[in-house]
Amino acid sequence: MSTAKKQYKRVTVKSLVDMKQRKEKISMLTAYDYTMAKIVDGAGIDVILVGDSASNVMAGHETTLPITLDQMIYHASSVIRGIDRSLVVVDLPFGSYQSDPKEALRSAIRIMKESGGHAVKLEGGKEVKDSIKRILNAGIPVMGHLGLTPQSIYKFGTYTVRAKEEAEAEKLKSDAKMLEKLGCFAVVLEKVPAHLAKEVAESISIPVIGIGAGAGVDGQVLVVHDMIGMTHEFNPRFLRRYLDLHSEMTQAFKQYNDDVKSGDFPNADEQY
Repeated sequence: MSTAKKQYKRVTVKSLVDMKQRKEKISMLTAYDYTMAKIVDGAGIDVILVGDSASNVMAGHETTLPITLDQMIYHASSVIRGIDRSLVVVDLPFGSYQSDPKEALRSAIRIMKESGGHAVKLEGGKEVKDSIKRILNAGIPVMGHLGLTPQSIYKFGTYTVRAKEEAEAEKLKSDAKMLEKLGCFAVVLEKVPAHLAKEVAESISIPVIGIGAGAGVDGQVLVVHDMIGMTHEFNPRFLRRYLDLHSEMTQAFKQYNDDVKSGDFPNADEQY
């Protein structure tokens, strides 16, 4: 059983560590614009992720790879203006940190200075160790991301569950401990076996946020467009839809179209 939820005026990276220690689950959703961020923040969600998933749900790309650093800063700036309480974590996009630790630091600094974000997230383990160290040494909080790492989709060739084999599972566990040792404040585990995610969460002191990683972790994250049903083609096992906005919005738009065509809108009360 979780202990009573503490009310935070502002959620910080320290808040998340405290929540793990108290066994209070951490809630996390994506947002990419002011209006959505304001709603998510007002609902009491602990962490807002300005995800590179904006490449998919906002821009219509097949993968997360095309989104640029400038575009991530734009989305993050919009989100920051809409929040009062949530911790805002911003994805470093593909190509902005993998090859050169100095470039990684420059990218992270731009996000922090130009968007006002509170932390950055990047994918990978020991392969990006030097980039993580360089960013952390500058005082910028870092959230890690292991398991299925969508920026590496062409390397994997599939979005199926990761770390089912022993060698990859051992690497994931080692990478998680390395991220903790480096100083990351949390790590996302995406689409890995539930028993493995639980083992990782119990083996490190920093929060583990899961997406398709079972209930044994310290918190959960979903893409907001998926969980409210604005997207309807994407149906992974881990997704719970809390609304069916695709159907409701489609019906509303059709009704509006009919009302305009028929002359019913605007009526006498809707005019000046």
